[in-house]
Amino acid sequence: MTTISYPTIIPRPKEYVTGIWGWLTTIDHKRIGTMYGVTAIIWFLIAGIEALLIRLQLAQPEGKVLTPEVYNQMFTMHGTTMIFLVVMPLSAAFFNWIVPLQLGARDVAFPRLNAFSYWAFLFGGILLNISWLTGEAPNAGWFAYAPNTQVPYNPTNGVTYWILGLQVLGIASLAAGFNFLTTIINMRAPGMSFFKMPVFVWMTAVVNVLIILAFPIITVALIQLQFDRLFGTHFFNPAMGGDPVMWQHMFWLFGHPEVYILILPAMGIVSEVLPTFSKKPLFGYSAVVFSGIVIGFLGWFVWSHHMFTVGLGPAANAAFAVSTMFIAVPTGVKIFNWIGTLWGGSIRVSTALLFSVGFISMFVIGGLSGVTHASPPTDTQQQDTYYVVAHFHYVLMGGSLLGLWSGIYYWWPKFTGRFLNEKLGYWHFGMVLLGFNITFFPMHWLGFDGMPRRIATYPEGMGWDVSNLVSTIGAFVLAIGILIFLYNVVYSNLRMPKTASNDPWDARTLEWTISSPPPHYNFEEIPEVKYRDDFWYRKYPELAFETHGGGSDHIEQEIDENHHGDIHMPDPSYYPLFLGLGLTIMIGGLLPFSGHWIVCGIGLVIFAWSFLGWCYEPVND
Repeated sequence: MTTISYPTIIPRPKEYVTGIWGWLTTIDHKRIGTMYGVTAIIWFLIAGIEALLIRLQLAQPEGKVLTPEVYNQMFTMHGTTMIFLVVMPLSAAFFNWIVPLQLGARDVAFPRLNAFSYWAFLFGGILLNISWLTGEAPNAGWFAYAPNTQVPYNPTNGVTYWILGLQVLGIASLAAGFNFLTTIINMRAPGMSFFKMPVFVWMTAVVNVLIILAFPIITVALIQLQFDRLFGTHFFNPAMGGDPVMWQHMFWLFGHPEVYILILPAMGIVSEVLPTFSKKPLFGYSAVVFSGIVIGFLGWFVWSHHMFTVGLGPAANAAFAVSTMFIAVPTGVKIFNWIGTLWGGSIRVSTALLFSVGFISMFVIGGLSGVTHASPPTDTQQQDTYYVVAHFHYVLMGGSLLGLWSGIYYWWPKFTGRFLNEKLGYWHFGMVLLGFNITFFPMHWLGFDGMPRRIATYPEGMGWDVSNLVSTIGAFVLAIGILIFLYNVVYSNLRMPKTASNDPWDARTLEWTISSPPPHYNFEEIPEVKYRDDFWYRKYPELAFETHGGGSDHIEQEIDENHHGDIHMPDPSYYPLFLGLGLTIMIGGLLPFSGHWIVCGIGLVIFAWSFLGWCYEPVND
């Protein structure tokens, strides 16, 4: 058979290498997870600075810190950055690091596609934020409601930057979604049936199904909006027969599943942390898994509760009110099961456990305020007020970020071989929880008192002065807590020795069976799984006898005795890097500026060269 060789410009790495070239060409899921995490933290700091500037502007009436236009850019980019460049990639960092280890796999199903998803995410985020340098940052909110995004009302390139950046980020998310779902379905260790998978893997699967189904919706909507702006179509222009409400439907049909894309990974992390530090199995494993699936399913039937004031009519409002109330049921099931896990357990206090408990507490507050949105009459009063801001942050920062911090403290020894300092961790938790509640709890009564969201300032005499000042003080307390975390990370890497054993927490899942940090190939021999929490029962066989009768009747598939084979890992590749770069340049070339079609053509050339090189590149040279 004749093989076709593709001409290479840069010599391809032949093995796992260190240094900057090793990171640029890596297809190792652990390195990619680390890059996702580091990049997300950098975006988090940028989004935090934006948030502090917003709070300084609103600390007193008639604020002069920001102009109205810059304020609009700040709150737009803060929301966009936190959702698409912080919480989602932090979740992706955990997916990359933990899922293959918990499955007993040596890597993800498509390592090069995995690398491409990271580089597309990085360059998409850069494209989105380059707008700051041009003075044309997006200014229409992270929801970009039409007709405010139409050229007559928003003639600068800000919205176009937002559209194109999100398109690249969407491609990155879809690549990751297909990759992780394929990995979970096909690369489980022998004997690991679906209902022997860790809950975190289950939540990862649900999240990536949501990504695969939701992102094409926003992609179509963004293409339509881009056509309106660049080519004079009128999808959302009511003056020419378009329908701006259609944008709201399409955006929120994506946007509410997006909420669960953000929160379910944290729920999976909490479901791993609580059993470890209570020294008992997760209470109601099946109920927790099915409730996560139901949340993902019902998330598709609640989008119009964001549109109760649009004028859909009483029948539509009633239907979406009921569906929104229903989704509180599986969420409540999870919460009661987490409490049941802690109840009667041999609790060992750690920073990871504190953040998990903090997640449950804050998410309950955010969930209860969300239930009030399910009623159209109350939602009408709360719509577009600071009550919504409070609810959203209690769910996504008090929820998602606290859960992700719990995972960082829990798996840090596995990532690095080092422990984060627990005393600093307690200070981090205390300052974050205190600052968070001081910042966002007053926003509930600001909303009840009628303070609108998305306003650059407010007049004196409205009664909002004290609450806004308190919120601003709380934001700086929260910032101090985050700085303590960053100091802890630096301190751990510079001062803490690599003392973490394979299993420092006496945990239950397969990632704790290998060294900390894991070797490049993860598992020298692919493990065989007999039980749910198999590693726990391997350590304590007497518990296996009590729980499962000591037999193998719970094995739901035959185990191949010759499954080990040789350790085979694919060589690194630079094509994912250049493919992501070419894609971003090509899409960024759609921005209307002098010579933009030339830029688009350059991006197309890089993309085509990288794509063909990828296709002809052997797994190993």
